[in-house]
Amino acid sequence: MPGFELFGPEERKEINDVMDTGIMMRYGFDGPRKGIWKAKELEAEMCKRLNVQYAQLASSGTAALTTAMAALGLGAGDEVIMPTFTFVASFESVFSVGATPVLVDVDDTLTLDPKAVEAAITPRTKVVMPVHMCGAMADMDALMDICKRHNLILLEDACQSFGATYKGKALGTIGDAGTYSFDFVKTITCAEGGGIVTNNKDVYIKCDGYTDHGHDHIGNDRGLEQHPFIGYNYRISELHAAVGLAQIRKIDTFLSIQRSTKKIFKDALSAIPGVTFRRLPDPAGDSATFLSFFLPEADQARKAAAAMKAAGLAAFYYYDNNWHYIRQWDHFKQGSVLTPFAPGLKQAMEIYKTKEFPASDAIISRNISTPINLSWSEAEIKERVEKMVNAIKSAL
Repeated sequence: MPGFELFGPEERKEINDVMDTGIMMRYGFDGPRKGIWKAKELEAEMCKRLNVQYAQLASSGTAALTTAMAALGLGAGDEVIMPTFTFVASFESVFSVGATPVLVDVDDTLTLDPKAVEAAITPRTKVVMPVHMCGAMADMDALMDICKRHNLILLEDACQSFGATYKGKALGTIGDAGTYSFDFVKTITCAEGGGIVTNNKDVYIKCDGYTDHGHDHIGNDRGLEQHPFIGYNYRISELHAAVGLAQIRKIDTFLSIQRSTKKIFKDALSAIPGVTFRRLPDPAGDSATFLSFFLPEADQARKAAAAMKAAGLAAFYYYDNNWHYIRQWDHFKQGSVLTPFAPGLKQAMEIYKTKEFPASDAIISRNISTPINLSWSEAEIKERVEKMVNAIKSAL
């Protein structure tokens, strides 16, 4: 998800605005900053771009998820239904508010299987959290229907899918709240950063305070601000926000390049018997940061991924990946933490020491995802396509 590839004079200009004032903190110092408020400006750009009422920046996508969960009232005993295929930050954020992650199977969308979600609901379920992995969407109609019927909160982890849409609505803006990551390898980058969006004013006000030690940000004297509740330091800096401000203005260019390049790769792979592709509930909304496809057998997928890497191509075989699929999350399964879980959470986590997910295994073990870069020339694209086709054919 390579926003950093097109880092240029636009980002430097925004950064230099901050450097010229010397004020790198997003709050306070009203006089010396000379009207330069990059975080506020980026939040306004997010609202405009995403057609959402409120946006709150944070120091990372993980901090954004934690903040959103706190603002939505999650805590001890609450269950959050989430997928087996995600980034570890998704369950880390659940733990950070004392709630319980309930992992369920994914389907061929590489996101939550709505049937598995429905089957996992208990009286303690409070949130359904789809994770829009690898640039594309979950089946939001089905998940919204489930949440409506069971009176559950829908929290979108759109950290990997900024710029993607579902039936005309930006991913992250469809549920009660949504989160994004703007780290160095996301669709747009702040170098480090994240954001929360919502149309709920109360949720926004809580996010605004929670990311800044509970400050209510009322009045003109930061030292006299009240603290209606306890918060933490999840603030983004003005320097990071400045990078993101330049990047968000390039997002249409990024998406256009990725979509046209992905089509070339997908068309080439479509001619190979046995290759199938990730199901997209709304193909038009795909951000095209990845091409995700399946081979008939797990051994073929593993061999194809190895052959792609040997040819100098990026290939994510998530079944063996330590970060993104539950199979390799030993620290999660064993509850390996530095600060002990509360007794109820510790007991709830015991199930993962032995629990298996054969339906997810059947999907992820046959999947390969390859990133679509922005900086490739036409010649490079042609060469990479040929290498990928040959690598996959060799495995089949």
